[in-house]
Amino acid sequence: MSDSEHRDNWHALAVEDALRILGSKHTGLSEEAARKRLAEYGSNQLREEKGVSPLKILLDQFKQFLIVILLVATTISLFLGEVADAIVIFVIVVASAVLGFVQEYRAGRAVEALKKLVTTTVEVVRDGRERRISSAEVVPGDVMVLSPGDKVTADARVCEANNLKVNEAALTGEAEPVVKMDLPLPFETGVYARRNMVFAGTVVTYGRARAVVTSTGMMTEFGRIASMVQTVEDEQTPLEKRMSSLGRTLGVISLTVVAIVFTLGLLRGYSVLEMFLWSVSLAVAAVPEALPAVVTGSLALGMQMMAKRNAIVKRLPAVETLGSTSVICSDKTGTLTKGEMTVRELYFDWRQVEVTGTGYSPKGEFLGGAPDKESQLVKAALLCNDARLVKQNSGWAIEGDSTEGALIVLAAKLGADQKEVIEQYPRIGEVVFSSERKRMTTINTSPDDHVIAYTKGAPEIVLQLCNRVLVNGQVHTMTKKEKQAVLEENEAMAKKALRVLGFAYRELSSGDGKFDEAVEQHMVFVGLVGMIDPPREEAKQAVRLCSEAGIKTVMITGDNRHTAAAVSRELGIIDSGRVMTGEELEQISDEELDRIIEEVAVYARVSPGDKMRIVKALKRKGRIVAATGDGVNDAPALKAADIGVAMGITGTEATKEAADMILLDDNFATLVSAVERGRVIFTNIKKFLAYLLSSNIGELLIMLSAGLMGLPMPLITIQILWVNLVSDGLPAIALGVDPPEDDIMKYPPRSPSETIFTSGVKVTILVVSILMAIVILPVFYLYNPTFADSGIMKARTIVFTSVVMFEMFNTLNCRSEKQSAFRVGVFKNRYLLLAVLSSILLQLVVVYSPQLQPYFETVSLNLVDWLIITAISSTCLIGVEVAKMFLRRRARNAR
Repeated sequence: MSDSEHRDNWHALAVEDALRILGSKHTGLSEEAARKRLAEYGSNQLREEKGVSPLKILLDQFKQFLIVILLVATTISLFLGEVADAIVIFVIVVASAVLGFVQEYRAGRAVEALKKLVTTTVEVVRDGRERRISSAEVVPGDVMVLSPGDKVTADARVCEANNLKVNEAALTGEAEPVVKMDLPLPFETGVYARRNMVFAGTVVTYGRARAVVTSTGMMTEFGRIASMVQTVEDEQTPLEKRMSSLGRTLGVISLTVVAIVFTLGLLRGYSVLEMFLWSVSLAVAAVPEALPAVVTGSLALGMQMMAKRNAIVKRLPAVETLGSTSVICSDKTGTLTKGEMTVRELYFDWRQVEVTGTGYSPKGEFLGGAPDKESQLVKAALLCNDARLVKQNSGWAIEGDSTEGALIVLAAKLGADQKEVIEQYPRIGEVVFSSERKRMTTINTSPDDHVIAYTKGAPEIVLQLCNRVLVNGQVHTMTKKEKQAVLEENEAMAKKALRVLGFAYRELSSGDGKFDEAVEQHMVFVGLVGMIDPPREEAKQAVRLCSEAGIKTVMITGDNRHTAAAVSRELGIIDSGRVMTGEELEQISDEELDRIIEEVAVYARVSPGDKMRIVKALKRKGRIVAATGDGVNDAPALKAADIGVAMGITGTEATKEAADMILLDDNFATLVSAVERGRVIFTNIKKFLAYLLSSNIGELLIMLSAGLMGLPMPLITIQILWVNLVSDGLPAIALGVDPPEDDIMKYPPRSPSETIFTSGVKVTILVVSILMAIVILPVFYLYNPTFADSGIMKARTIVFTSVVMFEMFNTLNCRSEKQSAFRVGVFKNRYLLLAVLSSILLQLVVVYSPQLQPYFETVSLNLVDWLIITAISSTCLIGVEVAKMFLRRRARNAR
């Protein structure tokens, strides 16, 4: 009988029935039976997605339409015997492909390096003896022995539980450990409410237990989520879509122009060979050869900058995608919050005290009057406690239950030392916590040999045990009115989503006998402590910055509605939308969800499937969605999102595999930095696109106009390649690292359908390209051998150098779409200045070097030539400045 037949109702079976169906018993399986089951069920491991091979990464670089055109141009050049041109074009293609391959391959290797290199082991009972085995060897029917700190490696039905608590945050998103038991539950109990089951991927925080394995590998809840991740198909990022569209458009324009000129040339009597040479030159002029390399280089530089800021990007185009994000769907626990329970409020001596500080760091203030560190409240918090506060290299951490850890941190903020208090008040007895009792009591001896019982638990339960109250150091009888006041305060704290504990004590006489529940009578109430998993301080700022940038933050959590609402309200999320629970989500159709999706800001008590459904609904509304998280429950949503962001420290391997980006410091503020960098990169992509395309279209217009006028070719193929690659390439790369403008995070995210060609980009391209043709063609016409004695090489050298200088002036235009080049600051981008100077220097070498002149068909130029070149090239700067002035005036009038 397979486990799949019972996977949905193990929780409804009695322990003995579950053992019988699984063919096991309390003494576990025999070694022989375990070996047979391992062969039948396979290893207790998740099936991994097949990775992308290095060869496929390399071949994918050659699928771009522009690259294909250049490869065709290479073939034609070889066919025509233009070997030098063919070699140059091919080298350009290969260099661009290798650059893209290296960056993507390096990113993949960086992710691999994040994987843990340790083998998980688990303690099981085999042949009646406890032994430790590899988690991969666990099979259905094995009886696992669970202790604090153990990672549960398979789904299992609890057989015996001794105060067992399990942290299921990695699976459900809930920070609070879940108390487990061994009794059957109703059949209809939801998966994550099954308190008699433990699940793979969760961690034992308290107590001990034995549990019989019901599912392993892909049949576990963890495996089911992993399979959901693997069925989500990868989609192109917005940048990939834009670049593909741009490549196709440029390709069609190029081929159309080539066809027109080729046909007109044949009709005018030119030979086929000559027209093929024209066609190759036109194709090369139309294609911005530097574009793939510059885009890849810009993204690669962005990737490196993000890596320095603790963000690893797995795929180059994802760098820009984050910049176009309009919605961030974030998990709560450990992402927006610390994942560390923190005391926020105290109630003692009939007064409220607010406690500051976040997480396990023992730093904070008490607003309203701090309790004495020797008070009974502080002693109860420290002594009725099994956790420990430890200092690690990465900061403070808790060994044990996070709720108890919060109490130790509270005392440490007051200056109380747990170790010292425990030595002074040694524990001599205990009445253990259980989910039925909802309280825990320890019995300790004081330095003066008094015996004292300290109790903590649910406030309403603790109050029932008390008939006295401690106020300002004095004990008096507790009235019904006073008890009601405590209950009202408890309710007020609970409404703030605080988890509230009540504390009491009682001095015992030596004749009280054995320590059992009898010691929990006639106690003295000392106060309430309210705690919560608090929002990260940096997350608050990140949410605010996202709001200013027009990015909506949506919180998706497994916590209850009240906790989710309180945390989101503190973060500033709830102001922009309503709260919806997973149960409410299940009751509506996708059509209804699409209708209200924009109104909802917080989702509580949701399943992994719900998360993916939310992400898909937002994408159907045209949103660019980033999903963040660390638990395996986040993995499907991360995979379905436009960009998934995983946590590097607390994130599970499944989440990291599904993500496009990994935050190494688990810091939500790092995400905001990545958003800003993504916007900067896209803005810079527009800058160098305007620069490259204005140059290419200008060259194309010069070549096309010369052909239509019956003039010789103004530029030969190798000159065009030099301009497009060397002269254009260096400034374009420098524009790719242009400093951000001050308002980069002050405007809303662009629409996914928004074209790269904004009004500013269009103006730059049109003005520059048309001016280039208008002022350079007459100069070529006058220097033409028909009207001058200088020869065709001199005319082409003038055109060649004029185009280069035209583009150098154009770099200043492209620093900003609408602002004047002089207002943006000519000297702010030192890389651009170096690139322009380098391009001019290289052009001088090509023009004046006797060794290079034969290859580039250039001749030396005199001072008059340079004056003419400078005069006509500067019109580029003047023309765009005038156009920008009109754009700014139109924008002011529109307001």
